[in-house]
Amino acid sequence: MDTAQKREAWNKGKMIGQKPPLKPKDIWAIRIHLQNKHAVRDLAIFNLAIDSKLRGCDLVNLRVSDVTHGNQILPRAIVIQRKTQRPVQFELTEPTRLAVSAWLEKAHLRSDQYLFPSRLADSPHLSTRQYARIVHMWVSTAGLDSSIYGTHSLRRTKATLIYKKTKNLRAVQILLGHTKLESTVRYLGIEVDDALEISEQIEI
Repeated sequence: MDTAQKREAWNKGKMIGQKPPLKPKDIWAIRIHLQNKHAVRDLAIFNLAIDSKLRGCDLVNLRVSDVTHGNQILPRAIVIQRKTQRPVQFELTEPTRLAVSAWLEKAHLRSDQYLFPSRLADSPHLSTRQYARIVHMWVSTAGLDSSIYGTHSLRRTKATLIYKKTKNLRAVQILLGHTKLESTVRYLGIEVDDALEISEQIEI
């Protein structure tokens, strides 16, 4: 048997495809868990990930100055996406502002520092791999299968809820920072979901 036959498939035992968004009950389960653990940093990361809808690489690269003005946490922020080099804006709701404020107070960070510094000496900020591991821990605490959910689950969560409530695809495209509407359709799996909803309403 040659090496190619012996080598185990990279995706063996893994769920492949789009990561599903979190449901509201899952969001609150994770929030309550983090609050009870007094996990100040993780609560700030989680709330900001949900609100910002940023890719993991953009979230971990945030600096304090991106979300603050003086001693105030901004209600809205804008960053340049690493993937597209295009700006994207996002909101910081009151729970997120409170969580970020608590983290800044605990961490004593300067405005020019990364918002989520790494605890490893060779990295200035939390890496995407570290962030992914943290997300897997969060979803496990909510009783979810960590092999199904990932960092993109957090990015898709609020965007999916907004679309389901408003059906405003253009708004979701802007919030996700997509250059093409088709990308938003594929990312949210809208055509499939809408088709299933229509089918479910037909009784035979």
